[in-house]
Amino acid sequence: MLILGNHTTSAVKPLKSKNAFAVFACALCASLSPFSVLAQSSQSNAPASVTVQSGDTSLAAPPSIGAQLAVQDPPLGSSSKAAELFAPVTKANTPKIYTKPISSGPTEMDLRQLWNELKLNNPQLSSLRESYLSAKATVPQINAPANPQVGLVWSGMPANSPFALGGANAPSQQYPGGISSNNSISVAQPFQFPGKKSLAADIADTNAEALLANSESTYLQLGAQLSTLYYSALSSQKQLVVLKESVIRLEMIKNVAKARYANNAAAYVEYLNAQVAQSAAQADQFNVERQLNVALNSINTLVGRHSREKLVLRGDVRRAMSGVPTLIELEDYAESSHPSLKSSALQLDAARKGVDLAKKAYLPDFQVIGSSYTPRGPFSANNGALFYQFELDLIIPLYFFTKEKYGVEQAQRNQAAAEAGNISNRQQIVLAVNTAYAAYEQAKNQTQFLKERQVPQADAAYKVGLTQYSNNGQGFNDLLTAQTQLRNLEIALAQAESNLLQTQAVLMVSAGKEPF
Repeated sequence: MLILGNHTTSAVKPLKSKNAFAVFACALCASLSPFSVLAQSSQSNAPASVTVQSGDTSLAAPPSIGAQLAVQDPPLGSSSKAAELFAPVTKANTPKIYTKPISSGPTEMDLRQLWNELKLNNPQLSSLRESYLSAKATVPQINAPANPQVGLVWSGMPANSPFALGGANAPSQQYPGGISSNNSISVAQPFQFPGKKSLAADIADTNAEALLANSESTYLQLGAQLSTLYYSALSSQKQLVVLKESVIRLEMIKNVAKARYANNAAAYVEYLNAQVAQSAAQADQFNVERQLNVALNSINTLVGRHSREKLVLRGDVRRAMSGVPTLIELEDYAESSHPSLKSSALQLDAARKGVDLAKKAYLPDFQVIGSSYTPRGPFSANNGALFYQFELDLIIPLYFFTKEKYGVEQAQRNQAAAEAGNISNRQQIVLAVNTAYAAYEQAKNQTQFLKERQVPQADAAYKVGLTQYSNNGQGFNDLLTAQTQLRNLEIALAQAESNLLQTQAVLMVSAGKEPF
């Protein structure tokens, strides 16, 4: 728009005035009718005038909303790297760590199905499960008896005949009675004092169960992260709906401004301001769509899918806002069923058993040896009488019980540390439940306030402003402000509902419970 000179002219021919009903009718059908601006071209000897340049089509006629919503992406062929990044998922470009087949189409899941996928396919949880099974496999190894020892003894080999195994004891002129008759085969079986192995195996089994409880706690933490992403994605979807409705409302305001301008009842800048506000709403759509894509990619990664796989989230926000137990009930449930407390309790139990095992180190261990003797060599024909020998060895702790004494002290220190850790863990769990419950109550009050008061008030203000402006009233800026406030409050309501569901999920997880 060019302003030439300082004189006042009338560049647009005023049309006949219309009543309020006609103005509102023009506002409803303006998007289907062509619109042109009549302006006088400036002359050197004529008074100055307001001129709209013919080359600027955006000012000559209001653009179509469908054309504004269609956004063309730049071609990906110009960059091979971009084509590689945004290529569809196929078996050829899928990393080998993803063993599941690529789905042929979008997968529709709700929160419960996502948690099931998380439990089965998350690599971190798979690693913890394998670690638990590995720890359980050590229990029968510890409880198994010690391996026996088999010995072969022969002696009396003459000089220069180190391998005379068969004739070592044959009589000779120098040794008429042979050299030796102590060739033997022996079997030794060591074993610990009764109760030591079973107690050590019990400690290993308790530690394995503590590892399993710890993996369940990790599962809940990952599930809380998954729930947060899930409700964030649903919020982004709701915000997209709000922004699209805002674009439609701004299109109505543009049509009303165009009709009023055609009746010489409003300035053209009002139409331009409505168009700028509509473009801003469309730009906000692009940002929300990007946030939605990031959330979907993160959800796919958490549940063990490829990040570029298609995923459709299914969920009812109102149905998800179910009743939440009281704080006392949640605290009692957490103290009795939280996996983290189970893990610390099992670790404390293992530490106490470790003290008992350390005290058993004062008790001796044993070894039983059975031997078979023959007067012949071990690999020669047995022409003599066999005799047998039984031996019982006692392995006693010596050196003033130094090792055993400090072993008991170490076990007692571990027990004290486990007791303190268990108390601290219990306090942290209860504090986490209290904090999560306070955040849930705050999010619930904020959501109710937005839903019951602010959004209805903003909607009423927008409708009143639109009605007044359509009836040849003033207040275009008030109408635009009311529409902006309505859009912002509707987006804030969607975010508040998402925050409420996220805090509800975190509250359940803090108490050690799945949020459904």
